[in-house]
Amino acid sequence: MSKKVAVIMGSDSDLPVVKKALAELKSYGVEYECRVMSAHRTPEAVSEFVGNARANGFGVIICAAGMAAHLAGVAAANTTLPVIGIPCGGGSFNGLDALLATVQMPSGIPVATVAVDGAKNAAILAIQMLALSDEVLADKLAAARAEMTDQVNEKDRKLQEELKNL
Repeated sequence: MSKKVAVIMGSDSDLPVVKKALAELKSYGVEYECRVMSAHRTPEAVSEFVGNARANGFGVIICAAGMAAHLAGVAAANTTLPVIGIPCGGGSFNGLDALLATVQMPSGIPVATVAVDGAKNAAILAIQMLALSDEVLADKLAAARAEMTDQVNEKDRKLQEELKNL
């Protein structure tokens, strides 16, 4: 059985973004737990949760936060599990502040960071990490890639047909 993925949001207002990650994890059959915890308002809860994450069966932690967006960094500081940050858009800088706060980590405390609101890619990256030791997940990822290739090839085939008629 594969490890679980912890998904932590800095606020419930991040849920519309996070739902894309949850849907992707579910589509691969990856078990997850989703929580709201704040790097600033509940730092002890974040520390305790991520500090015990490995013992509680988690293999990867995804953190979504906007504005100051320190959640992924706080999580990474308290665990050696991989942490993936989803900077959420909105606020005065439309997610740029969240992106910079998430990606600019000090040496030794990495946070893998996806695009602003890039929750689906965060889930896929987590699945790829888990697939390093789970052949079933690795096979599902390979099948998904093959399907993407088929879709692009079909779009190109249709384009070529359309171009013949110009």
